[in-house]
Amino acid sequence: MLAQLLDRPGAPLRLADVPDPVPGDGQVLVRVQACGVCRTDLHIADGELTAPRLPLVLGHQIVGERADGGGRVGIPWLAWTCGVCRYCRAGRENLCDRARFTGLDVDGGYAQWTVADERFCFELPGDLAPLDAAPLLCAGLIGYRALRMCGDAQRLGLYGFGAAAHLICQVAVWEGRRVCAFTRAGDEAAQALARELGAEWAGASEDAPPEPLDAALIFAPAGALVPAALRALAPGGTVVCAGIHMSDIPSFPYELLWGERTVRSVANLTREDGREFLALAPQVPVRTHVTEYALADAGRALEDLRAGRFAGAAVVVP
Repeated sequence: MLAQLLDRPGAPLRLADVPDPVPGDGQVLVRVQACGVCRTDLHIADGELTAPRLPLVLGHQIVGERADGGGRVGIPWLAWTCGVCRYCRAGRENLCDRARFTGLDVDGGYAQWTVADERFCFELPGDLAPLDAAPLLCAGLIGYRALRMCGDAQRLGLYGFGAAAHLICQVAVWEGRRVCAFTRAGDEAAQALARELGAEWAGASEDAPPEPLDAALIFAPAGALVPAALRALAPGGTVVCAGIHMSDIPSFPYELLWGERTVRSVANLTREDGREFLALAPQVPVRTHVTEYALADAGRALEDLRAGRFAGAAVVVP
C-alpha cells in the first residue's frame, strides 16, 4: 500500500510503498477513506511530541471501511488503554498510565490501509460522508470535551478558530450560548466563517470582547493566549486549554487569576466522549468546512495548517 512516512522529526513526509498492515488479535483491518489533519500531527512531525518509534504513519481522525465487511468505522486518537489502572477504573481512560495513541504509538491514517483495536473504533452513521466525518473524530471530540468543562457558561470565547472551534461553535450556538471568536490578526476568512456559523463577534486574539466572558476555550497552541483569555474573563470564569501541546505560558499578575477564575487543560478523550458527541452532532446538525488533499499532498496539508492557509478543517483522502 501507499503511506506517508515520518522518518525523523523535522523531515518532510515521504510517500512510500510499504507492506499492507496485518491485524492482530482484537484488531480490524480498515481501508482508509479519509483522514483528518490535526495540529497534533504537526507537533509530532516537528518533534514537539516524541514518537516512540520511527518511521511512523501520522493521522488519527480516520474514516474507513472494515475489510471484514463489518461496515464503516471511525478511528480516533485514543488507540488503546490498559483497563486496570486507577484512571481506567474510574472512567477516566483518557488519563490511562499506559495509553497508546493513533498516529503516535501506532500507525495512523495517512495511508491506504490501517489496523485498529476494534474496541476503540466508533460506528458512524451511513449517511455521513467520509470528508465530513473525519474532523469529528478529534477536532470535534476534543472540542466537545473542552466545551463540557465550561459547565453552563453562556458567554463563550473560542481562541484559534480552526478545525475544532468551527465545529464546537455550532454546538455552542445550538445550545443557546453566545460565542465570540478570536483569530490571528487579519485572518478575515476565519472571522467570516465564525460569523457565518453563529458567532456574535469575531476579532483578533489581542482584542477585548464586547463584554467579559464566562469561559474561554483555547485551541491555538500559543501559551501567550492564556493571560489574554484571563483578561477577557468575568469573575468565576474558566479558561480551558484544549491542545495536547502548547508553547510556554508567560508569567502574569495574580490579579488576572483572582476572582475565582480557573485555568485547566483537556487531556485526550474517552470513548464515552465519542459516543456522546457522535450522537449529538446530527441533531445540531454539525457541518464541517473542509479543504481536501490527496495522500501525496499530506505534507503540504501540514504546512498549510501551520501557515493558516485554510479555514475550517483539512482532510487527506487516499
